[in-house]
Amino acid sequence: MRYVLIALLVVIFGYSLALVLQNPTELPVDLLFTQVPAMRLGLLLLLTLALGVVVGLLLGVQVFRVFQTSWEIKRLRKDIDHLRKEQIQLAQQAAAEVAASVRHEKTVMDINSESQPRNPL
Repeated sequence: MRYVLIALLVVIFGYSLALVLQNPTELPVDLLFTQVPAMRLGLLLLLTLALGVVVGLLLGVQVFRVFQTSWEIKRLRKDIDHLRKEQIQLAQQAAAEVAASVRHEKTVMDINSESQPRNPL
């Protein structure tokens, strides 16, 4: 992978050098805050290409971060819904166990009270 990256960088450098050498025409350039009296057309093309790549990468990273955040929010909401359903089921099971235990205790108490002789006093 490292060799492929090095080869790609060499090819891009060679293309950039050829672009500058093939376009030797000089022209004045106005850069908002300053003015360059003479700049090679190839160099100007190279600078605009590099600026476009940098701006594109920065915007791409920012947009990806927004999408990644929204995906994470959706995943967390699903997790919350799943945990709520699980919590409701556990609460229902606990309530059913408590109700069964109360019924069992009442039945045992009824049997015990019937089996003991009643004291007439």
